Formats: sequence, C-alpha cells, structure tokens
Amino acid sequence: MGTKSLATINFDSELRRAGAYSTHGWRRLLFLAQRYVLGTIGLLIMVMFVWMAISADLICRYDPLSVDSAQRLAGPSAAHWMGTDSFGRDVWSRIVHGARISLAVGIGATVLGSSLGVLVGLASGYLSGWVDLVFQRITDILQALPLLVLALVMTAALGPSLPNVIIAIAIPLIPTVARVIRANTLALRELPFVEAAKSIGMSETRIAFRHVLPNTLAPLIVLATAQLGSTILTEASLSFLGLGIPEPHPSWGRMLSESAAEYVRTAPWLVIFPGVAISLAVFGTNLFGDALRGILDPRQRG
Repeated sequence: MGTKSLATINFDSELRRAGAYSTHGWRRLLFLAQRYVLGTIGLLIMVMFVWMAISADLICRYDPLSVDSAQRLAGPSAAHWMGTDSFGRDVWSRIVHGARISLAVGIGATVLGSSLGVLVGLASGYLSGWVDLVFQRITDILQALPLLVLALVMTAALGPSLPNVIIAIAIPLIPTVARVIRANTLALRELPFVEAAKSIGMSETRIAFRHVLPNTLAPLIVLATAQLGSTILTEASLSFLGLGIPEPHPSWGRMLSESAAEYVRTAPWLVIFPGVAISLAVFGTNLFGDALRGILDPRQRG
C-alpha cells in the first residue's frame, strides 16, 4: 500500500475542513430560518420583488407604456392577469416594472443617506468638540421635520425625476443614521484598542475608518434594512401626490393616485393590486429588519 505525501494529506484535511464548515454554515442558516420564521418570510418577499425587478422583461407579456384603447378598463383575465387601466395599459406589467422604480429609489436613497449619515456621525462622535456641536445642530434642524414633509420640500425644490427623488428621500435619512453612528463612536473611542492604536502612532483618520467604523456596522445594517421600507413608502407617497417619478414611468404610488378616486368602485383592481404591492414590500423589509436586529444585537438573543 502506497503512502500519501504530506501535501496530499494537507489537501485532504483542508477539503474535510471546508466541507465541515459548509455543512455547519447550512445548519446555522436552517436554525436561524426556523427561529426567525417571520424574518425568513420577509426575506423571501424581498427576494421575490428583487427577482421581479430583474426579470421584468422576461415575465411580462406587454410593454408597460403601450396604450390599447380597445382594452380600456378590462378586468383581470387570462390575457391581462391584473386587468388594464384607463389607458388600456397592462396593470401586471406596470406593477412588475414599478418594482424596479421602487427598489431603485429605496436602495439608492438608503445607501446614499446611510453613507452620508455614517460620515457625519463618525466625524461628530470621534472628533467631538466644535465639529460635534456643528453637526448636531444641523441634524437637529433636519430632524425637526418629519421624513415625508422634508422629502416633499426637497422634491418640490429639485423637481420630479428619479435622481432628484433619491436625493430628496436620502437627505432626511441622514440624521437618524448619524445619531446611531455617533452614539456607538462615542462608546468605542474610549476603549483600550483605540488608545493602543494611538500609542503606536496611527493617524486619527485611519483609527476612525479602520478600527472604529467596522464596529458600528451591525447597528447600521439593521437600521438601513428598517429604513428601506420607509423609503419605498415615501416614494409611493410622493408619487401619489404627483411629486415622485414622472409619467410615463410606472410607479406604484402614481398608479394609485390615477385610479383611487375615480375608479375605486368601477375598477377596484386598479387600487387593490398597487396597494398590495406597496404593503408587501414594506411588510417584508420590516419583518426582515426585525429579524436582523435579533440576530446582530447581542441584547436581543436568548
């Protein structure tokens, strides 16, 4: 019987270790899915909307912008699964393509607002002094107005377009993120590892971004996930008021504003299906955000 070389033995041990790690990872995911059932449902809802947005051109039979007067206000059928609107446009196609708008605004505004909030909160908490004083007064001013009101003001000033709506919704998110990051930074800057980094001559910027910032990511991820639902709802509210995504681009909020008052009784599908889409998107992100907080926050663990 031949003997294995040392390299072969090491390679086999690495394969067994990788397989054991993979099995352990799947078991942990299964355990978390069983423990946080509602969070798993929320994640599945989010994945469904992401898949719809990516595969919109494949799963839709009609162009969401094409008008067919002969099919005006047609009810749900085999040809039009969710009926048509007052212009003969397919409601299913508009809802699926509207998922792209909602996710683009929600993710874009959340990433932009969270990034700016991280910079403000990190600088405010780590540098302290007059920097903290100035940034805190600015965040106080921004937090004085509710999210929707400030987004309305920003959208009215910038004009209705996709980039402007993202900016208008992102700016009100900055104070909330900045407060959370600042609170964590104030606690972290007093810990021994920060003093040790200073003692070896490491620059303040490197300490802040290399050592302090990574330790604030857990609450930031939870907060960003929770804010994703509110950004989607805010975009729908802006579109409902006529200040969101302009026509002819499909938007769930604008679909409601066009049909809620006039066709709620004669064509209820024009109100039901966009409303269900908005509710499911917000519901799914909130469920997943609550579960993520329970996973990442040690105080929530049993």
